Amino acid sequence: MLRPLEAFDQRLIAYDLTISPEPSALHHLHDLTDATVAVARFDTRADELRVESRVELEHTVHGALDLATDAAIDAGGHVYDADEAPALEPSVRLRHPGEAEAWARRFLRPVGRTSLATLLCDMTHAVRGSFAYEVRPAGPPQTPGVTLERGRGSCRDFAFLMMEGARSLGLAARFVSGYVYSGSPKAAGASHGHTHAWVRVYLPGCGWTDFDPTNSIVGNAGLIRVATATDARMASPLHGAWRGMRSDFLGMDVEIEISTDAARATQPATRLRVAGAG
Repeated sequence: MLRPLEAFDQRLIAYDLTISPEPSALHHLHDLTDATVAVARFDTRADELRVESRVELEHTVHGALDLATDAAIDAGGHVYDADEAPALEPSVRLRHPGEAEAWARRFLRPVGRTSLATLLCDMTHAVRGSFAYEVRPAGPPQTPGVTLERGRGSCRDFAFLMMEGARSLGLAARFVSGYVYSGSPKAAGASHGHTHAWVRVYLPGCGWTDFDPTNSIVGNAGLIRVATATDARMASPLHGAWRGMRSDFLGMDVEIEISTDAARATQPATRLRVAGAG
C-alpha cells in the first residue's frame, strides 16, 4: 500500500512499482478504504525481497480550517446530522472505550460550548508538547492507555491516541498512513522524508481535515496521504507471508527520499518526487 491517494489536493503524475524477485503474479485492487493495493505472489526462492516505489505528484497545501464554520461541542459530545451520521458511524466507533476520554475532555471548556476547530487544534499541539517522540519501526500502535502511561510513542501511537480521543467526544476520526516531508522534525532535511501516520477528523462545514499530532501540523502541509482507515491495521504499507525458517529473517530496512521541484516550490502547488525502497 504505497501509491498515494488521488484528490483535489494531491494529483498523481506518475507511479512505478518495481519488485525483486519478479513476482509470478502482480495485480492491483481498491480495498475497503479505496486505497490502491498491489498484491504480489511468488513461485521461486530468493535471498532478499526488495520493493521499490517511485511516485511523482503535485501537492497543494489546503487550509481546511480557513472555511467558515461555527461547529461546536458541549459536554455531552458531538452529534452529526441525521444525513451524515450513518456513513460516519464506523469512524466514530471506539476501539478502546474509556482509555482516552478523560484526556480528551481536558480540551473542553468547563462552561458552555467549545469550538471544534479550537478543540482539535489544542489537542494536536498538546500531543507534540506533552509527549516524547520515539522511533518504533515495528508492531501495531500502542493502545491510548499505554501511550498516556508511558508519555512517549511513535507517530502511529500519537495518531491512535488522538483518533480515540476525538471519537470519545463523538467525532468521526480516521487513521492516515502516508509520507511526511520538509518541515517535519522527523526529517533530516528538505530532501528527506519518512513514512508517517496522522489522523483525519470530519468537521461539519470543513469535511475531512488533517491533524498531525507528532509534528503539530493542522492541515495537509507536508503530508502525503496513501491510505485512510477506521483501523490502523487496515493501513499497513507492506505486509504478507513467507515460507522458511524463523532464523532466516535478518531484518527489514526502509528508505524514503522526497525531492521537490525548486521551480514550483514557492507556488501553491508543489511538484514532489517520492522514492521508497524496503
